[in-house]
Amino acid sequence: MSRPLSVALLGFWHVHALEYASEIARRDDARLTWAWDPDPALAEEGLRDLRSAGGDSDVRFDEDLGALLARDIDAVVVTTATAQHYAVILAALRAGKHVFTEKILATTVDQCEELVVTARESRVALLVSLPRLTEPATLAARRLVENGSLGALTYSRMRMAHDGWLAGWLPDRFGDPDDAVGGALTDVGCHPVYLTQLFLGAHPERLTANYTSVTGRKVEDNAVVTASYPNGALAVIEASFVTTPGASTLELRGTAGSLLSGFGTDRLLAKGAAFDPESWQEVPLPPAGPSPIEQWIDHIRAGTTPHENLRCAVDLTAFVAAANAAAGIRSLATH
Repeated sequence: MSRPLSVALLGFWHVHALEYASEIARRDDARLTWAWDPDPALAEEGLRDLRSAGGDSDVRFDEDLGALLARDIDAVVVTTATAQHYAVILAALRAGKHVFTEKILATTVDQCEELVVTARESRVALLVSLPRLTEPATLAARRLVENGSLGALTYSRMRMAHDGWLAGWLPDRFGDPDDAVGGALTDVGCHPVYLTQLFLGAHPERLTANYTSVTGRKVEDNAVVTASYPNGALAVIEASFVTTPGASTLELRGTAGSLLSGFGTDRLLAKGAAFDPESWQEVPLPPAGPSPIEQWIDHIRAGTTPHENLRCAVDLTAFVAAANAAAGIRSLATH
């Protein structure tokens, strides 16, 4: 396919919708042509913001999702409410459209697996946004873990937090349990979850979860999840909508060394036998890998399947489901 991809934006619910639209607009090999949202008010606001952001004045709106998917478009970006992911993505895949979606892929493992099979049968690229996997600190940490510089991992701590409900920039709709399906852990907490799974594995032996609501909303805005693994390793996962300033933390500890990032610095620091055993040493960072949107378009162009991304996406839903169940939230089940 030599012409630019024609892409539709499905939903203005998620705060990253305009970011994905802007990234597509900056590319020469793709263009945003259509948009849809089931909420007329949100659609009006989203289209206004999209067009004022620059360069997207030609984007047209269709209030009928079925009619839109029947149009001559190649691909869709799904940024609807989390609860709508499964139905919207399934409809797009069955219509033969390539799909990029905000996390999580769907709310149950069975739904995720159905979407993966449908994408394969429809011969289209389905990819979930997991941006932290290609950040420089993650790439450097992964290399050090894989080459044995830390020894056997015994502990990890991953934190993602922001001040969205303190500063007022995170919409109230993220607090609707029917649409959002969960709070801080289901949204921003996805990032520390899939990073934990990258380093310690996708299948912990036991989970505990403690959720609280500082702001009094019906979903948690503060969450801590702990996981234990068969080899004795422990993981701590933290997520929050009520942290000022926002915080991103990576901590890995093993039998031969440790890595730290985010404790007051953006640097990745190492200490241990493979580094300096007495003091923390800065680890050189590689360039960032391709963004999720770049990965998706590359797979579309190459006609390939993002197997690792989809495996991570299914594992992510399984973990989030288990954590929500452990915290007493029964609306999100593993099957």
